[in-house]
Amino acid sequence: QVQLVESGGGLVQAGGSLRLSCVASGSIRSINSLDWYRQAPGKQRELVAAIAIGGSTNYADSVKGRFTISRDNAKNTVYLQMNSLKPEDTAVYYCNADLVTWMGRTRSVWGQGTQVTVSS
Repeated sequence: QVQLVESGGGLVQAGGSLRLSCVASGSIRSINSLDWYRQAPGKQRELVAAIAIGGSTNYADSVKGRFTISRDNAKNTVYLQMNSLKPEDTAVYYCNADLVTWMGRTRSVWGQGTQVTVSS
């Protein structure tokens, strides 16, 4: 019954900005990490950014300096602020959580994905 729901995707011109949000809900004891992935048509899914419960972050080289990941542990929410967007950023963006349920089970949960399209 644990769910992740993304929001904030859309169509934007090159150089613009978007902020993605992902909210986790359900019987969650803790969330160890929250990650953003993306998948473009015909390409493999790739890790964009990750943040651990202590706040440490990791970014793909292609987005460093432009994207910022953050989290609110109390709200089980992760954000991805995307600035200076480029056409090559166009992809479906997915939220992933490494979590422990209230029953003590370890789970990896994916959101449904949100489309980000950047036009020239």
